Parts: sequence; C-alpha cells; structure tokens
Amino acid sequence: MKVINYALAAVAATCLALAGIAQAQSVANNAIEQINVGQQGGDIAIKIDLKEPLQLPPAGFGIANPAKIAFDFPSTANALGKNSQTVDTGDLRSFNVVQVGDRTRLVLNLVRNMSYSTRLDGKSLYVTLVPISTGGSLAQRVTRFTEESAIGVKHTVQDINFRRGKDGEARIVVELGDSGTGIDIRQQGSALIVDFAKTSTPEHLRRKLDVTDFGTPVSSIETKIKGENTQMTITPKGLWEHNAYQSDNQFIIEVKKIIEDPNKLVQGTKLGYQGPRVSINYQNGDVRALLRLMAEELGFNAVISETVSGTTTLVLKDVPADQVVDIIFQQKGLDMRKNGNVILIAPREELATKEKLEFESKQQNSELEPLKLENFQLNYQKSADVARLLMGGGVAGAVAVAAPGGAASNRILSKRGSVIADPTSNILFVNDIPSKLEEVRALIKSVDIGSRQVMIEARVVEANDSFNRDLGARLSFINTRRTGIGGTGNEIGGGAYSPSGQTSTQMVGVNLPSFTNAGGALTFSLFNQALSRILNVELAALEADGAGKIISSPRVLTANNVKAKMEDGTEVPYVTPGTSTSAPTVSFKPAKLSLEVTPQITPDGMIRMKLVVKKEDPDWTRAVQGNPPIKSSIVETDVLVENGGTVVIGGVYKTDNSTNTEKVPFLGDLPGIGWLFKVQSKDSARRELLIFITPKVVNDRMNLN
Repeated sequence: MKVINYALAAVAATCLALAGIAQAQSVANNAIEQINVGQQGGDIAIKIDLKEPLQLPPAGFGIANPAKIAFDFPSTANALGKNSQTVDTGDLRSFNVVQVGDRTRLVLNLVRNMSYSTRLDGKSLYVTLVPISTGGSLAQRVTRFTEESAIGVKHTVQDINFRRGKDGEARIVVELGDSGTGIDIRQQGSALIVDFAKTSTPEHLRRKLDVTDFGTPVSSIETKIKGENTQMTITPKGLWEHNAYQSDNQFIIEVKKIIEDPNKLVQGTKLGYQGPRVSINYQNGDVRALLRLMAEELGFNAVISETVSGTTTLVLKDVPADQVVDIIFQQKGLDMRKNGNVILIAPREELATKEKLEFESKQQNSELEPLKLENFQLNYQKSADVARLLMGGGVAGAVAVAAPGGAASNRILSKRGSVIADPTSNILFVNDIPSKLEEVRALIKSVDIGSRQVMIEARVVEANDSFNRDLGARLSFINTRRTGIGGTGNEIGGGAYSPSGQTSTQMVGVNLPSFTNAGGALTFSLFNQALSRILNVELAALEADGAGKIISSPRVLTANNVKAKMEDGTEVPYVTPGTSTSAPTVSFKPAKLSLEVTPQITPDGMIRMKLVVKKEDPDWTRAVQGNPPIKSSIVETDVLVENGGTVVIGGVYKTDNSTNTEKVPFLGDLPGIGWLFKVQSKDSARRELLIFITPKVVNDRMNLN
C-alpha cells in the first residue's frame, strides 16, 4: 500500500521560494507558536501549540517513499522563527514548517512509514504516530478507520441505505450527523463489524435488513446499540473483499465478490480500479488541491476549471487513486475530458455546455465555409456505386442500415455537398467543405481496394472400387496421425469433414468413400497441401493404368466472396404428344454435373468454401412414354480448406450388372439336372464418381500462392 500526500518534495521547494512574497500579500488569523515531541513506548506524541484554537483538525497526508506525513493549517502563520528542526526521537527524524500565503504546512520526516491520529484540546493539537505492523493481513492490522475528531459533539446515525453497484457489489451508505465521528472496522469470523464510537441511532434504524434478493455478496445487515456505540454487522457470503471510505457526512462500505483465478497468486480486484493505492484523512480540505494531488499520482497533467471550488472531507484507507477521483466527481458533480495525458476537470454542466457550443459552432462553420471541388480516381470500385454510398445509398453488395430519417440521414456528405460520377473515366467529382473532403478521402481509401483472387480447380474422376481403396490406403500411410473420424464407408486416417460443417483441426488425412451396399451417399475428405501434390500423381497413375478416367478438369478464377459456377453435361429431350389440333412438341431438361463454389479467404490464409454440388442423370429404365425421369443428387455445405489443399466429394456412383447363360436347348431347362447342360456367368462393375476441389489464392502478381 502506498500512502500519499501532495508531491511534498517538489511543492516544498516551490513554497520556500514564494514564502516571502506570499506573506506580504495576505495575513493569517492563527499561528503555530511551539512544537514539542515526546516518545511513549513505540509511539511518538507531538504537541502543537497555536495562537488560537482550531475548529477542525488539519488535513493530513502521507507518502511512503520517502516516509513523510504532512498537515496543512489554513489561515495559519509560522511563528516558530525557523523552518526546520532535527528531532531524532524514535522514528521521527525532523520536521519542516513552510508558510505560503496564509497557509502553513508541517512536514514530519520519518524513518519508516507510520499511521497517525489527531486530537484537539484547547489551543493545542495532539498528533500520535503509530508504527504500522507488517504482520497479518490488511483487514486484521487496520481496525481503526478514523479517530473521533469532533470532541464533545453528539454523534448520530441519521440514515442507512443499501444499493447494488453496477458490477454487482454491495454498497452500504451510512448518513452521519457530522464528519468527526470515530469509526472502527474489522473482520470478525465471516462477518464485517463496524463500530461508530459514541454514536446514537434512532429506533427505526435499529433492525436487521435481509438484502439477499439484491444479488450481491451481502445477505444481511444488522444495526444495534452496544453500550454508548452503534454497531453494524454486515454478513457476506462466499469469497469477498471490502473497501470503506468517508465522504463528508457519508460513510460508505463496498463489498464485492472475489472471482478466483487459479493463475493469480493473490485473489481480488478491488472493484476494478487500477491506480496506486492511497490513504487519506482529509478534513474540510480544498477540492482543487486534492484533485491536483490525484492527477499527479496518476501521472496526468490536470487543467482544473476556475469554477471548481469548495471543500470536502474524505477519510480513505487503501483506496486506488482513480477511485478517489471518482468519489470526488460524484460528490461535487464534476466530470473530466481526457486528451492524451492531459485531463480537463470541470462541472458536468459546464462541460456539456461547452461541448454543445463547440458543436453548434462547427455546424455554423459548415454552413458558411466555402465549398471545394476535388476529383478522386477510382481503381477498383465503380464511381457510380461510391457516389451512391456518399449520398447514403450504399455500395452494391454492401448491407445498409436505414436511419430514422431515411436514406438521406445516412449520407456522408454535408447538406450542401454534391457528387458526380463519370462512368467512362471512373472518376468521382465531389464538391463539399474541406473537412468532409477529408472524410471522403479516408472512406475511398478504405473502400477502393482490389479483391483477392482465388483459382478454383475441380477434377471430376470416375474410378472403380479397387482404386478407391488403394488410394485411401496410400494417403493414410503417409498421414501417420490416425483419428478415425466417422463417415460412410471405409474410414482410413483422419481429417474428415462432417455434414454439419465442422472441420477437424488437422486438415490432414483421408476418408475416401467406398461402398459395399447398393445405395447412394455423399461423403467428404480433406487433404492438406502436401497430400494434394501426392494426390495429383495418383490421379495421373489412375488414368494411365486404366483404373479410371478423368471426365473433366475445369478451372475458374473468381474474386474473394464471389460465387463461381461450373457445369458439365447434356440436355435430355422430352416429347409432348400432340393433339388433334396441334403437333407434338419437344422440350429439353438439363442433366448435368454442376458445381457452385463461393470462396472466402480468412485472415489466417485458410479458404472457406460454400459448396453446392448437383449430379443429374436420366433414368432410361424407368422411362414413361419414352421420356426418362431425372435422378438428382444435391449437396450444399460449407467447408474450411488450407490454401492449396483439396476437398473430395464422393459417393455418386453407378453399378453395371450383366448375366450370360450358355445351355443346351431343352436339356438346360430341366430342373436340377439342367445345370449339367448349361454354363451361367455374372459380371458386376461398379464405378464411382469422385469430385476433387482445390482452391488456391492468387497473389497481386497473378502467381498462385
């Protein structure tokens, strides 16, 4: 934990230089007359005698490295006759007293970091320095939240509210009668105990609140009177952490659930704030000074508006600096605007008014600013499409979202702007204000880019079963990683593509279809680029050995996300009989093998293809009046393939069965003994249609990657 004050080293030097001038410009009402230091065991007692009694203890800050504690005395002069004194009592080395104008700062230089408490007694201020224990957790060693600073005042609890924060944390807000109430907070077992010293509570607030339904880590809050104190018992559930702070008369406790992360050595988030942790006891101090302090600690250059004024009371322990700023903003109605490492702090209304005036000024400038004509030469997009986009119509193929005001509300040009497209030269002429021309230039730079090209190579192969099995076995032998992903037919290797559209992460392997049943099916296999090269050699050997033939090998070049279509086949004539008044007519129906593919190049260089494969054949065995029906097999799917890899679609096959009988007439037809006089042979041939699709990305120089 880092305990912090104003940047004491830097401020002290500046204050010493300006002290003489500032003293001549203002007159202090009080003065520090004497400082006495004594040691009580491990504690250090400091007595500060003043000319007049203080109404409230001074604002105090601390810094951990080097260890210092400082107090600011408003309207107070330095009447000691010196600016520094060496003490060497316990952990207190020395102190410095610096006056700037009517304000005096007392800086205690320590050997190590210490906590402190203050007490007013007549014209004297008593400060007690206590060493901070290094043992135990923070919740165990810090039990005293703040000392009672308003002696003799009747302290009361005026109201208790419970709220649920935006991140699901519980916020208990206690309204106090004054800011000088002494508060102790400690963890006792699984509960959090808060004691308000010498504080009374109205009867209607002495009750137990069940807050389980709020969905926070806190399940109940019980408030009761214990002796002359008020005690609040907060009962959380599960793993939790708490954070407490006081802002003027409000004491706030936040309890948040801890989400365990096994990769973290220390669990907890402290409500998501990331700034350095500070501890502050700020009694009726200047808001501007505290904001400057937090900005310096966060590493920002702060510009604070002159309208930010007033004082605040904050008591914080182990709170991130950015949360301190957030608390001040909520308390004083402030906001900020950040530009790089510079922040402007001002009231919310002032910032909103300023931004509104700036916007109105820009609107007025755009209506009065002279127009400028500029032409843009387009390389890839059509000028007419870009012109529609600038006017709010959108480019062909783009998805447009309509605004409430219609298409004109989506226009990029200003109200006075206009655009003309010349389709012959593909030049765009834009007439608008310079700021809009910059936007048009940026938009054209983003839109006018060439689409990457994809070469789709398809090979339609008719192969017999023996070659199918042999090819699958060879490629599986090369791919030693066998996954056995399911499919139809003989499964060899891995990397199969399932009809649901999911691909294996290997992108390697074989799952060539091979059927023993009499039914048609379609299956898929994926190959990586290395296996695709071996596949080309095997297909060449296939045709050379007569085990099959390549029906067609079309190629098509298409742009990224643009559909390509390939067809191969014939059209079957259909004769419609004539009537007594009309002659017979002939029409044609297609019976083709067609392939539609839409490639999409992914950011990692893979190619995603949307495939539609259709195989149509006339069935002459079932012809009706000489007109055959068309048998159709259609597959529509989505597959992810490596650049240069291959996807195989197989399963469209045909079977030819023939029976040949040679016999002696009459004797070969006798039952039983007829087999002695005849010879019968049966031939069966099954040929399967395999479709190999290989996409390759074409680079800018028209070379295949």
